[in-house]
Amino acid sequence: MSSRAQMSESAEAKRVALFVAALSSFLAPFMISAVNIAIPVIAGRFKASAVQVSWFANAYLLTTSMFLVPFGRIADLYGRKKVFIYGMVVYTSSSLIAAMANSGLMLIAARLVEGTGAAMIVGTGIAILTSIFPPEDRGRVLGINVAAVYLGLSLGPFIGGFMTDFLGWRSVFLLNVPLGSTALAMVIWKLKGEWAGARGESFDIPGAVIYMLMLPALIYGLPNLPEEHLLGAVLVGAGVLGVAAFIWRQSRIEQPLLDVKLFRHNTVFAFSNLAALINYSATFAVGFLLSLYLQFTQGHSAFVAGILLVPQPAVMTILSPFAGRLSDRMEPIIVASVGMALTTLGLFLFIFLGEDTSMLYIVFDLVILGAGFGLFSSPNTNAVMSSVKPRLYGVASGTLGTMRTIGQSMSLGIVTLMFAIYIGSTEFVSGGALTAAAEPLFLKSVRISFVIFTFLCFGGIFASMARGRMREDGTE
Repeated sequence: MSSRAQMSESAEAKRVALFVAALSSFLAPFMISAVNIAIPVIAGRFKASAVQVSWFANAYLLTTSMFLVPFGRIADLYGRKKVFIYGMVVYTSSSLIAAMANSGLMLIAARLVEGTGAAMIVGTGIAILTSIFPPEDRGRVLGINVAAVYLGLSLGPFIGGFMTDFLGWRSVFLLNVPLGSTALAMVIWKLKGEWAGARGESFDIPGAVIYMLMLPALIYGLPNLPEEHLLGAVLVGAGVLGVAAFIWRQSRIEQPLLDVKLFRHNTVFAFSNLAALINYSATFAVGFLLSLYLQFTQGHSAFVAGILLVPQPAVMTILSPFAGRLSDRMEPIIVASVGMALTTLGLFLFIFLGEDTSMLYIVFDLVILGAGFGLFSSPNTNAVMSSVKPRLYGVASGTLGTMRTIGQSMSLGIVTLMFAIYIGSTEFVSGGALTAAAEPLFLKSVRISFVIFTFLCFGGIFASMARGRMREDGTE
């Protein structure tokens, strides 16, 4: 083959890799935010309990969190393209099953499988991207990839609300089928070669088992504490012991799933990841709660609720590039900590939601939250990636992604616990609306959730500041 043909094939591979990675990065946040808008309609269709409603969202995130690190390691060992292909098949087919669900339990089961597929495609898509593009081009293509994430967050509520109102909630899941099939076809027929940066190394099976069991123990145990005290306590205790066992094992083996030694020896890396965990734990459930509030309490349609939720991701999209450039010129700790403080303020203001809270108040508060997260996310990512040597970029990126998914699961886990405490077995939805008995309990659980999120994020300000100044700490 001539050099010109090789160059052409290489250029095509780059275009395909960028398209596929951007599409997979778009799909996950788009589906999360779109499904959040559809959940009130789904709850009415299946007459779901309050706790079951929270599991419509949390099931997807739970399995994504459980499998993200193990599948990331498997992809490094046996081939990133291979894992991506299998993941896209699982993700697309489970979305089709979710669209055909005839019960709340079937939908939750489909969402669990869908999250497993998402864990296989999200990390490997970015890994393929960094495998194909040379270092001098990675900043540009990763920037495009981040833009795809925020585009998904921005379009999800709007498109999800429109499709739910005019095409039915099943159409939201069906949209994954053509999009996923397109990405799958592009990878199989256009993307040649395979990438396995750790081929020949060992896979820590005991560590993977501990990791995959500790998260569901914690997430499932917390909501059971109010009514099933013994079961909840046993599961939470097992989850805490699992976390300790996982950390102990990963710090002692030669080829770990997750390099926990970085947390001990690199202050910037440790506290930046802790700040990310806290931020996602405090903010992720906001869209879920407001979707329920706007449709159940204030009586808006899914489409209107979706439009009202757009300001937050839109402001994030606008501010994130600016914040990233700003963190190149000044200490990331300053920009990120200001962002965390703004986020705390936004969460605090949502504590006062009532039945007749004005739309102007809600939109204004969402703008504050969007500005806070926009100022926090890029500088915090900059701090994480700048705190390690280039050979550890993959580890650093994977660790930050793990903090994100665990934080998202914890955020919905907190909401599930509040629903279990305050609403419990009370009939939640009847005729597509909250029951009279559930309405005041729902509002109370929403307010208490925002109280917890506010305190979490307030603590996150200190975690953000505790990392120290980059110029003083240097790099690992």
